[in-house]
Amino acid sequence: MAMKIFGRISLPVIALMLASAIAPAQTQSRTNQDACRKYEETDAEMNKVYQQVLTEYKKDTAFILKLKAAQRLWVAFRNAHVESLYPKPNKLAAYGSTHPTCRCLAMTEITASRIEALKRWITGGEEGDTCSGSIRTKN
Repeated sequence: MAMKIFGRISLPVIALMLASAIAPAQTQSRTNQDACRKYEETDAEMNKVYQQVLTEYKKDTAFILKLKAAQRLWVAFRNAHVESLYPKPNKLAAYGSTHPTCRCLAMTEITASRIEALKRWITGGEEGDTCSGSIRTKN
């Protein structure tokens, strides 16, 4: 019946339209703020996990030096990667008012993947994993 009423509009599009009609209006500025707040929370979580790894492995000075170097380079990579997604100098003109949202979503996504990588040092690797390197075996 819905297909007869709405013609060729798909059901997910109809659901989105209904949800949008019910949801309170939100400005682009607010959307940008929300996306960037989520990134800030994700970045804070990454820093917390990073500090936890440093604490748990503090006796392994060679590892700590290498991890600190890797983290500095990872931050530079993250920033360069996101800049490569939006390379134009005038971001607002090139990408519109949604650019802050898009940038923060990209920063959140890549930072979340780094959190998972760092957590491996906390959760540990499987016994017998000969490729785990500095990651300790699970207890």
